Amino acid sequence: MPPNSQASSVSRPIILTGDRPTGPLHLGHYVGTLLNRVAFQRTHQQFVLIADAQGLTDNASNPTKIRDNILEVTLDYLAVGIDPQHTTICLQSAMPALSELTLLFLNYVTVARLERNPTIKDEIQARGFGRDIPAGFLCYPVAQAADITAFKATVVPVGDDQVPIIEQTNEIVRRVNRQAGRIVLPEAKAVVPTVGRLPGVDGQAKMSKSQGNAIFLSASPEQIRQAVRQMYTDPDHIRVSDPGRVEGNVVFTYLDAFDPARDEVDELKAHYRRGGLGDTALKDRLTNVLTTLIEPIRERRAQLAQRPSDVLDVVRAGTNKSRSVTQSTMDEVREALGLFALL
Repeated sequence: MPPNSQASSVSRPIILTGDRPTGPLHLGHYVGTLLNRVAFQRTHQQFVLIADAQGLTDNASNPTKIRDNILEVTLDYLAVGIDPQHTTICLQSAMPALSELTLLFLNYVTVARLERNPTIKDEIQARGFGRDIPAGFLCYPVAQAADITAFKATVVPVGDDQVPIIEQTNEIVRRVNRQAGRIVLPEAKAVVPTVGRLPGVDGQAKMSKSQGNAIFLSASPEQIRQAVRQMYTDPDHIRVSDPGRVEGNVVFTYLDAFDPARDEVDELKAHYRRGGLGDTALKDRLTNVLTTLIEPIRERRAQLAQRPSDVLDVVRAGTNKSRSVTQSTMDEVREALGLFALL
């Protein structure tokens, strides 16, 4: 695979996005950010960060999980169409400037402010930490602020649950700029996908690797079929002839997100509401839609997985480029704030 070539994109708006390598990616990632990344890579200067250091904030006892999934996540990126000729894929832990910038930013944020962050509050509750919150996990919005600002990103594609992270990043940016007396770092804008948060197949929470309710981009036709069979529909829709409820019906949520035949989906909704349409027919349609979507991704991924060293070379090349970019920003911040070392 050839190294990144983005010299012609330097004047384009800068995007930073990424994922924690805690497992392979799933359909929630696909509609949440991956589709945006594929679209933006032709119009923006895009960096995709594999956030392995952040992955340790709640996986420090199992670093092998993070290390092994760096390859898995990269395979998913390439399989969905993220092109290393137009997007720089890089590894968080291999860029020291990110850690240095995080340490600096921690001095501009209070514990109370971190605990008020809605994203943090929700994720602490979901993981059942109580008051036993790893400090790294509590502070990860600061690390994300360092990531975003180190690349001087002005656009950050995120799910709606991550918008508070961007708001907190901009608070830090404004503080740094005030202290410097000039614009050193740009503020970033969150770009939220038109499709809302994708629920898991159980209908109880967002699709999540940790919740065990995800359909992965590497799923086989049988795995897709089994996942769809488990989906929550309408518990009062007992007989085919019964009128059914569309709202809150996970199958319809997925059809809205993935079925390209919009008119037909609207007709199915009307039919379901008046009765005479069974859940099995709906699930069969969704199974076919998802199989058609995932099959080429899975096949491309399998081909790439036969050359793991080539895949990791993409990450190495992107990281080498990004290391220079992030260090340049760190040097500029240190100079603007008068932080150059005397020795």
